[in-house]
Amino acid sequence: MMVVREQTPSEALAIVPIQVFVLASQTTTETDFEPTPMLQIEGTTETTPETPKQLQETTPTVPPAPTKIHPDAEDAAALLMMARTASYVPKTDPGVPSFSLGFTDSSHEGASTQETEREKSPEAANLIEQLDSLVQRIASSAAKGKNTSPQIQRETGGESSAKFETLGGMNQIPDDMKQKCYIWGTRLKEDADGNTNEYEEMCTLIGQGEYILMRMHLASLQAKSDIESQIVSAICLILNNKNEKRFKEQIYCLPPDIVCMALSDHPNGEFVSPKTKKEFRVEAYPSFIPFIDRKKLTSHPYIFAPVCYSGHWWLWLINTRKRKCQILDPLHKKAPTDERKAINKFTGYVFSRLITYAGGEPLQKGEREKEIKSPYVKISGQKTSYDCAVYVMKWMELIEPENIKKGKYQWDNWPQEEVDHYRVEYASRILFSEMNKQRDRAIRESSAIRLSKPSSVLLSPFCQINSADIETG
Repeated sequence: MMVVREQTPSEALAIVPIQVFVLASQTTTETDFEPTPMLQIEGTTETTPETPKQLQETTPTVPPAPTKIHPDAEDAAALLMMARTASYVPKTDPGVPSFSLGFTDSSHEGASTQETEREKSPEAANLIEQLDSLVQRIASSAAKGKNTSPQIQRETGGESSAKFETLGGMNQIPDDMKQKCYIWGTRLKEDADGNTNEYEEMCTLIGQGEYILMRMHLASLQAKSDIESQIVSAICLILNNKNEKRFKEQIYCLPPDIVCMALSDHPNGEFVSPKTKKEFRVEAYPSFIPFIDRKKLTSHPYIFAPVCYSGHWWLWLINTRKRKCQILDPLHKKAPTDERKAINKFTGYVFSRLITYAGGEPLQKGEREKEIKSPYVKISGQKTSYDCAVYVMKWMELIEPENIKKGKYQWDNWPQEEVDHYRVEYASRILFSEMNKQRDRAIRESSAIRLSKPSSVLLSPFCQINSADIETG
């Protein structure tokens, strides 16, 4: 329905609705209104028959970014016009269906009164002009839209990489590119024989050595999954490489590989391994020693050390100046069991040995090194059973140790939708990192992923969606 002006002798100005019909050849068929899958991979169609060895894809659900979606300029103008038009109050005269625009309703005023009233209401006159323009634009779109569909502009990997390089930092990566990266990096495929691509090398971080991540590690970032220790180690390496004062001078994030392996070899925190019949030695884990920055381990005033045992993560805060340790646990305010107390004592010993190996002073000397105290800090944490690693990784970026007062840390916890979206953020942060030797491939493959474009209605700021509304094929 369109709105036009009609001037009658009986009233100053009225607006009447008329209907405009478009030829059948210019209308859209019913098939155009079929729901479009939220995620569509370029180069695949539903009509292509599977070969016996074709891989079946398990596409991860993308948690939505916890921000409002704003409409384009033209859509916003149309929505504004519709809202303002809908707010007009109909006149009581049943003979002429019209809307009040603030003009006089007297039928006894002449043409001079009409002109004066127009001058007093420039906003109304401007609105009418905008409505006329909208009518012309709709008619023009109907004429041009016959049997046409939007063309998708394809880019080569080099072009995508060149555009990507111009971004100022990770915070400026477009949300759709982060979602594409997350989908590509965490998607697992399985063929008819049950073989998967979980061992495909996806990322090689270049630091003190080459730290390799496989697809199975990235797949642990999928919603409601327990995150692998390799992901946490990768974030530690990336944070330590950041050109920020926090990580260059104050805080060193210790990759958890050695402590996780030590806890595997020393179950329940036993100081003598039942496997090797020996105590813990750093030299027993030569594969992970290259990823320890000995200089930062001994020079920085704080060490943030993630720990994982039995699928649960917590974070050690070590003050190397005062030789004091504290624990931030996303789930517990104190050690939940005697077993955890024993594990914490052994873990403190491992950290002290690592610092000594790097050339620093032990946290305690002699036998007291096996009795290092580590009180828990009361802090708001996870709301689920599977987000502990997300909290630990984010805490390494945000926690200010000097703000811990009387065993408490006050902060505004995140809403769950934001915690869910951090999994998307970490996938792109790792794969698009400048430390990743395979970064160009990650950009190229991610750019090939196609996301369905939301309609103008979904672009309205009045329309809100969450993870429950997203379906993947």
